[in-house]
Amino acid sequence: MKPWFTLERTTLPDGGELLLQQRDQEYVLRAHGVELMTSRAHGSEDALGSRGVAPIAHRPNVRVLIGGLGMGFTLRAALDALRPDARVFISELVPEVVAWNRGVLAPLANSPLDDSRVTLLEGDVTTHIARTQERFDAILLDVDNGPEALTARENDGLYGAVGLERALHALTSGGILGVWSVSDDQAFSRRLKKARFQVKRHTSYAAGDRGRRHLVWIATRP
Repeated sequence: MKPWFTLERTTLPDGGELLLQQRDQEYVLRAHGVELMTSRAHGSEDALGSRGVAPIAHRPNVRVLIGGLGMGFTLRAALDALRPDARVFISELVPEVVAWNRGVLAPLANSPLDDSRVTLLEGDVTTHIARTQERFDAILLDVDNGPEALTARENDGLYGAVGLERALHALTSGGILGVWSVSDDQAFSRRLKKARFQVKRHTSYAAGDRGRRHLVWIATRP
């Protein structure tokens, strides 16, 4: 098997290392030596984007906040499902990830950052949710590998009780909180319900109808 070639590297806020690697036509992001995502298998990231906005896509002038740019697949799926008058805010903590998505990774998801509906918010999505003065019709979170924080301990502020309460109040009536995870987490499902969300769990394959199965929560504010 051919080895991975490291194209770029950067230091994460917690001091760990994030790598962008390539092998043939496939790209992968690794944090702390753990694979975060690959360009070959992004079906569940697509599902977060499409399922996460499906209940509100018919609304005029919707506002969507996405936490975590990755390789742009969730952002692209959401844009493809939304109306021309939608506004999508993408929050990314690591500036280098934004640069990679404007460079070598751009063609993978058809350059979603170039869409006129997109506004880039650099920084922690937790801060954006906590400080927002306006409400969103959907908030989609693909941060680390899900509710069990990997690259930043502060991500508990997203998936813990306080974080879910903030998300609830940042959503419009009937708004959607979509959360991607590498695996199921029954404790997180219970926290969502305790926070008064109506919860649905969807299993999505990483690559079409095969590969690893990931979890997407679609939680609705009543």
